[in-house]
Amino acid sequence: MRGAERPTDPAGTGWPARLHVVTGKGGTGKTSVAAALAMALAAGGRRTLLVEVEGRQGIAQLFGIDPLPYEERHLTAAPGGGEVRALAVDAEEALLEYLDMFYRLGAAGRALRKFGAIDFATTIAPGLRDVLLTGKAKEATTRTVDQRRVYDAVVLDAPPTGRIGRFLNVTAETARLAKVGPIKTQSEGVAALLRSPMTAVHVVTLLEEMPVQETVDAIAELTSYGFPVGRIIVNGTRPPLPTGRAVSAAELRRGLVAAGLPTDKETVAGLHDEARDQLIRRELEDSLRTDLVELGLPMIELPLLPDGVDRAGLATLADALLRAD
Repeated sequence: MRGAERPTDPAGTGWPARLHVVTGKGGTGKTSVAAALAMALAAGGRRTLLVEVEGRQGIAQLFGIDPLPYEERHLTAAPGGGEVRALAVDAEEALLEYLDMFYRLGAAGRALRKFGAIDFATTIAPGLRDVLLTGKAKEATTRTVDQRRVYDAVVLDAPPTGRIGRFLNVTAETARLAKVGPIKTQSEGVAALLRSPMTAVHVVTLLEEMPVQETVDAIAELTSYGFPVGRIIVNGTRPPLPTGRAVSAAELRRGLVAAGLPTDKETVAGLHDEARDQLIRRELEDSLRTDLVELGLPMIELPLLPDGVDRAGLATLADALLRAD
């Protein structure tokens, strides 16, 4: 990959990078957002690859399918004839592939597994595991057949915000440690791609204090390492309240009367407390939203899905991502 190469956006998706790294605090719906983004980018006849690297098989669970092998498989179709493929990267399999590719070990490399050499290699050099994981994403992003890219975009369901900086920067650290040879070349190539306009790191959050703080910290860390931060994706947002002020007990009672519902003291008091709590919650969310806006990055809000994240819910999220400004 040439460092000066810049991705184009001929389909007008609004997401011009080719490698989309999706991170976020645990519990923010990071995997769901990554899957929805892969679906959005595949719309209109394009092909995308959704990659996971944590060994959780989150993609398989999300789509209700068997665990993914270390093999690119069809995952789902996208509107307009597009296709999403998926891959669960296994560090051991990636190392064997690496040994075969660069050292032509073939069966001899696979025999190393019997002696525990694979675990030994990734234990004494823990950074090697992340180099192999990110290296596979880089290979898929830059892969061509007949001078045409195999995938229009690759979406990486990456580790959470607490580990994302270390995960992405390990390639640069390994490149400094390895003075010569394929490992150095591989690490330098991955490090260059991750810091180029070909890549965008998107951070998923909720309008809650801890996820927002981790988002702020992660963006600062990613920026300090030189990684291109893409969008802040606020997941699970709720529609505005009908009124932006506290509702009085008298107003609640009148509304209950008009609806033909009970207006006893306990009912009115309970609803009044609930309405007050909702208003306080929304005021906190507005404050947190302001904190995110002040980061000066593009931000998109995804709706809360009352029925959970099923196939229809993923399609709703994909549509919202595709229509993002």
